[in-house]
Amino acid sequence: MAQEATLPQFQRWMILYAQRIIEHEDQLTELDAAIGDADHGANMRRGMEKVRERLDSPDNHCEDIRTLLRAVAMTLISAVGGAAGPLYGTFFLRAATAPNGGTSVDLAGLTRMFRFGLDGLQQRGKAHLHDKTMVDAIQPAVEAMEAARATNQSLAVALASARQAAREGMKYTIKIPANKGRASYLGPRSIGHQDPGATSAYYLFETAAEVLGVTNSREPETAQSVKSSSQS
Repeated sequence: MAQEATLPQFQRWMILYAQRIIEHEDQLTELDAAIGDADHGANMRRGMEKVRERLDSPDNHCEDIRTLLRAVAMTLISAVGGAAGPLYGTFFLRAATAPNGGTSVDLAGLTRMFRFGLDGLQQRGKAHLHDKTMVDAIQPAVEAMEAARATNQSLAVALASARQAAREGMKYTIKIPANKGRASYLGPRSIGHQDPGATSAYYLFETAAEVLGVTNSREPETAQSVKSSSQS
């Protein structure tokens, strides 16, 4: 049977992503201070803390992956300021509309989710590859997953490829000028600075590779259990 990512793993992914964002809040703030409003770290931390609280709540009734993604999307849209909330919210909201559901998803289904998310993100933000935005990390990651699927790779290999592609895309933003957002006002002066949105997007795929590619599914985890396991 094909390897699948389960609902408990999706929940663990989001909680671990929240932890990663909190850990790197200062980095995201410093990156944004150089070319933006210096609020990406605080905004993402606030939004992902709300996501973590929602998933840890006894009132969390996410019965399938679509419901969970919608919950994450609406939480980010309502809690995150600036451009990040609507953009990440749109990514997860559109991912939830991909033609697959239930409590587990295989590589084909997960790839469709990410592709739907990317398409929605680009429709909303009007950003393209090499505009120095989060798209520079997300699009290469999605394309890497699609290439892995086309060559019948495992879910774990596909996610590892996506993580590497996202990292390379993130690093590439250092070399290019910004064409979107506040950073675009700097023109050539934005060269030499890593994009904060691409960085937070990289952490999304980094944590996905750490959690969704694991073959043994787990029970739904809390923020405390994720923190404990990461320290062991």
